[in-house]
Amino acid sequence: QVRLVESGGGLVQPGGSLRLSCAASGSSFSINQMGWYRQAPGKQREPVAHISSGGSTNYADSVKGRFTISRDNAKNMVYLQMNSLKPEDTAVYYCDVWGIGGSHYWGQGTQVTVSS
Repeated sequence: QVRLVESGGGLVQPGGSLRLSCAASGSSFSINQMGWYRQAPGKQREPVAHISSGGSTNYADSVKGRFTISRDNAKNMVYLQMNSLKPEDTAVYYCDVWGIGGSHYWGQGTQVTVSS
């Protein structure tokens, strides 16, 4: 069984910063790609940023230059540094992980609210 636990969400003013963390755990679990999606109220879940096992990254156009994804392979963790936050970044952020064998796992989500 694979478990993903996110942390770091909260309420922040526009222009502020937050750092999300996601810890992956599970027996005999080899990770390939790690990343983040988000879902705003009334909208579909959308990809935000992803990072491969080799460190290649990709970002949604809406967050390029503001968000930075990173990972710690030794700890099976992925991070999302979010700077210059905007109200439109408000959403539930979900960690997702692809196993080497092609399995896909989701975290439970963490709320990020950007508001003055």
